[in-house]
Amino acid sequence: MERVFKRKLYNRLLEWKQVKNGKTAILIEGARRVGKSTLVEQFAKNEYESYILIDFNEASTEVKSLFNDLMNKDYLFLQLQSLYNVVLKERKSVIIFDEVQNCPLARQAIKYLVKDGRYDYIETGSLISIKKNTKNITLPSEEDRVTLYPMDYEEFCWAMGDETTVSLLRTFYDKKMPLASAHRFKMRDFRLYMLVGGMPQAVNAYLETNNFSMVDLAKRSIIQLYLDDFQKLDPTGRLETLFKEIPSQLSQTSNRFKPYAILGDVDADKLMELLKDLEDSKTVLFSYHSNEPNVGMSLTKDISKFKVFCTDTGLFVTLAFWDKDITENIIYQKLLNDKLSTNLGYVYENIIAQMLASAGNGLFYYTWAKDKTHNYEIDFLLSRGTKLHPIEVKSSGYNSHTSLDKFCEKYSGVVGRRYLIYTKDVKKDEQTLLLPVYMTPFL
Repeated sequence: MERVFKRKLYNRLLEWKQVKNGKTAILIEGARRVGKSTLVEQFAKNEYESYILIDFNEASTEVKSLFNDLMNKDYLFLQLQSLYNVVLKERKSVIIFDEVQNCPLARQAIKYLVKDGRYDYIETGSLISIKKNTKNITLPSEEDRVTLYPMDYEEFCWAMGDETTVSLLRTFYDKKMPLASAHRFKMRDFRLYMLVGGMPQAVNAYLETNNFSMVDLAKRSIIQLYLDDFQKLDPTGRLETLFKEIPSQLSQTSNRFKPYAILGDVDADKLMELLKDLEDSKTVLFSYHSNEPNVGMSLTKDISKFKVFCTDTGLFVTLAFWDKDITENIIYQKLLNDKLSTNLGYVYENIIAQMLASAGNGLFYYTWAKDKTHNYEIDFLLSRGTKLHPIEVKSSGYNSHTSLDKFCEKYSGVVGRRYLIYTKDVKKDEQTLLLPVYMTPFL
């Protein structure tokens, strides 16, 4: 049985419906299989008297051709109502354009349909090949855009039937209090989230079977879907290679993603295009090097120096073991019980990137030379008001936070709070706040 999971973006849709009241459409972007169609259909069922969902992945030529000519909107609406067997009611119905990138003319039509004002419009789009399919069309400005990320930790807890953990953790965070004996259990619960991830299909497989092999199969089918998409966009296979190399690139000690090391000789313009396609697919997160850490970090970001994370850490774990046909239950059990010997630092770095991004933060990091062969590195930089909050990530306990200390000396004028995120309990070390990884969303 496919469950419908509670998602926070539902409230954002509600706000759009009430505030904009038909003055704009809303486009929900996100990777494939992240739950966009389920969310918008649930919203349409609950909040409108009727709705039509046009899935452009499978819509007939007849449906698509309706958008070739918008002179007669009455004709368009009558045709849609008869084809989908739905009665539309003025200002009480919504029309959903699902996977709108597969019908560029429908996307262009939004401008005129919104102006017409009879109905609301929600679009979903993934692997935004929109820009490839929209060379000659006008993109609508009457459109709000939001991103649906994989389920965050709180949404995952809700799916597990747990409504209290995250608000409780927030209280501990606000009071800067250690969890003491409860910490170990919270870490185990959180590692479960890291392994299953936030893709609805994988969460569903876990709830149905309680078997990691079945969860892994669900994740593999999603990754395979992405690889097929990349293959369509770039038949040379370079795009899928870049995606598959994310775990190995992160596990190296180098402080950046090295596309040339992966692809060999590739034209610079072509590389930029491949990286842009990867970013647009919403399957990955880019973290850019800030050349001059200050509050406007996007002004000093270095687009040639970056790290790449998977948008979903559950998929990242499966991708890391992609060379095996299936990631054995034993690996999952060991990961869950924190017994796997490999250095899991890069998995923790990925989950923190994921949590920061889904909480609305841009991702930036900073490195500078320590000596001829070593660098200091700040894993993440958050901009808050006029201050920067540097974050160092440790996958286990900690003995020191040298990079953090040196950074705070170097940029004392702009540093606000400083954090070390690790797997142990809440603790204060002079000016540094040490936080368990599950508290990242509260920063």
